Amino acid sequence: MRCRITPLLIYTLLTIQLSGCMMGSDYVRQKLTVPAEFKELKGWKQAQPKDHVLKGKWWEMFNDPRLNSLEEQVATGNFSLAQAEAQYRQAEHLVLTAQSALFPVASASGTFNRFLAASGQSVAVPGVRNLFGLALSMSWQPDLWGSVRRQIEANTDTAQASAATMQALRLSLQATLAVDYYQLKMLDGQKALLDGTADAYNKILTITKNRYAVGVAAKSDVVQAEAQTESVRAQAINLGVQRAQYEHAIAVLIGKAPAEVAMPAEPLAVSPPSVPLQLPSELLERRPDIATAERKMAASNAQIGVAKAAYFPTLNLGATTGYQSTLLNTLLDSARRYWALGPAAVALSIFDGGAKNAQYKQAIDQYDANAAAYRQTVLTAFQQVEDNLAAVRILEEESQVQNKAVAAANQALELTLNQYKAGTVNYLNVMTAQTVALSNRITAVQLQGARLTAAVQLVTALGGGWDNSKVPSSKDMGKDIKWTDYLSIPLIDQGK
Repeated sequence: MRCRITPLLIYTLLTIQLSGCMMGSDYVRQKLTVPAEFKELKGWKQAQPKDHVLKGKWWEMFNDPRLNSLEEQVATGNFSLAQAEAQYRQAEHLVLTAQSALFPVASASGTFNRFLAASGQSVAVPGVRNLFGLALSMSWQPDLWGSVRRQIEANTDTAQASAATMQALRLSLQATLAVDYYQLKMLDGQKALLDGTADAYNKILTITKNRYAVGVAAKSDVVQAEAQTESVRAQAINLGVQRAQYEHAIAVLIGKAPAEVAMPAEPLAVSPPSVPLQLPSELLERRPDIATAERKMAASNAQIGVAKAAYFPTLNLGATTGYQSTLLNTLLDSARRYWALGPAAVALSIFDGGAKNAQYKQAIDQYDANAAAYRQTVLTAFQQVEDNLAAVRILEEESQVQNKAVAAANQALELTLNQYKAGTVNYLNVMTAQTVALSNRITAVQLQGARLTAAVQLVTALGGGWDNSKVPSSKDMGKDIKWTDYLSIPLIDQGK
């Protein structure tokens, strides 16, 4: 009968714990008012590819093999991403720590005492005695009010937020690499343009020198032609400073020292791709920063339950069984066995100066703050999409007009040069035409780089190739999940 009491008691308490009260309300995701369409998309018919969903490797839509190679190295070589992955593992292990509080704590101990038994004590023969002991103790605090379960819920939500944060960083690093890459190539395009212009100016300088030699042109024309040629060469050299900085930034993004990376000079030869768009409501599923904010809100909701459970009493149970003998060889005899139930204690805080009430209100305030942060994150996400939709559309229109300006400036320069060779205009007209033509060409190259940058930023604003199904669910917490496996992680458990 005694042997049956303890298992029955433990089973009963476990049942009470699992079906007991849960302080605080269950989390329900806030409903947000989402626009039916993007404002900046009205009246703009963008060419849609056959696949209307952004892929995980979104950079492949730019059809640039070198960019593809660099982007692959971000996921494996970037140390900031590795740091975020370690922080996610830390958050995941906090879930395991919280789960362990549901179970009893067992400990084993062995003791040895040597003592003097005096004649007045209850021993048969006075003298020096040995006392050997072997004990197994167990203590347990049942989760009667759901404090531990709410803490598990909070830690799980925090770990999910950490996973989404890591994905947000990953997307940001990939986008930064793409922007730096295209800025570098835009500088290469400018340098190629300036080098070609310097060669053209040098030919005009030769013509001007020849005209001066025969007394047709003035010395000032030669000096001005030389100054303009050298000025263009200086501009080409100056671009090397910015290019070196972009090259170094790309090296660090892929986890290498700047000395290990050398980017060959390759002017821009790609056009901005058509970025696939979803409905505005789908943006909530595609932005990792929105998932992070939402999971933090869920975690703070669970912390309200933890704080509320602190108002109620706690029950602590203990049990001990073991053996005790004065002789080591008889220590494990059944006659030497003993057991004890207890101590059992119920503790309730009667007065704490308002500490628990303050903690409870603090948890509510934290939830309100995270709820506001979630709504602000969503609004910011829509703003970023609208901003980049406008940028892509407007820059495309500007580029078309700028190309016409370049063609007109080139034609004007050609006409002016012919007139100069014929002696009908002076060199000042040539300088003016050259300056206008060069300025328009540089602007055209810069616009090409700006359009590619805007396309990258639009992809980033849309969440890249990510969606919140990549956030690990609660059943995945505690498993050995590698951070490179997030493209196949099951759907987040939102049904709590």
